Amino acid sequence: MIKFELSIIVPCFNEYNRIPSQEYKSFLKTKQTVHLCFVNDGSTDGTLEKLLDIQKCFPKQVIVISNENNQGKGASVRRGILHCKLLGKADCYSYLDADLSVSLDECYSYLTSLTKPKSFVFASRILRIGATVERKFSRFLIGRIVATVISGILRIPVYDTQCGCKLFKEELAQALFHEPFISKWLFDVELFSRLICKYGKKDALKMMEEIPVKKWVDKEESKVKTTYFFKLWRDLYLIRKKHKKEISLTSKVKNVSHTFY
Repeated sequence: MIKFELSIIVPCFNEYNRIPSQEYKSFLKTKQTVHLCFVNDGSTDGTLEKLLDIQKCFPKQVIVISNENNQGKGASVRRGILHCKLLGKADCYSYLDADLSVSLDECYSYLTSLTKPKSFVFASRILRIGATVERKFSRFLIGRIVATVISGILRIPVYDTQCGCKLFKEELAQALFHEPFISKWLFDVELFSRLICKYGKKDALKMMEEIPVKKWVDKEESKVKTTYFFKLWRDLYLIRKKHKKEISLTSKVKNVSHTFY
């Protein structure tokens, strides 16, 4: 069985009009060491047929799995990662939004950053000279408010936890995706929390690298409903509560270990 250098998980829910099939096909032609796993998350439009067409063109590089009912982005990414890891598909894993707000080529380029001690790298929508970040101001403003709160919860100076492009080495897959997520849409925050709780903040920060995107384009309306802006505070509260509990347990275990040592 072929083991790829990178497996990219792409969650899809009613993405028929947003999936740039030709971009996927062109990329797969030139990057034969990359594997794609599409997770059809209970779509009711023609999404599945579009995904199966891509798979038909590249049967060795593409798999399509389906959730019977809509589970949310976090659950779909988790299912794709665990499915591919079980099959031993790749040395490194990633996930991307189906509309390719961050391109496949840019995602692939981040592989060069996954060298010791870095084992978890993620794109960040930092607007700077030479970069293209097209985003509605309202979404940018909400994003900055949420990002500030998240940074406070995690107590790490991360600018953007929510950009939909993250890469990590295979050995981190179990630590990051071992259990279901609390939130459908803020699961990225839980990934950071799990890293910090498992390795401690000092070592976790050494493992991470935040990479400013070269190009990020908000192509269409978000699938996240406006009403979720109010629900996300509940999710953040629950994530914060669990994070504090896990940090406390980790500290107790370390103290007991030091005592016996």
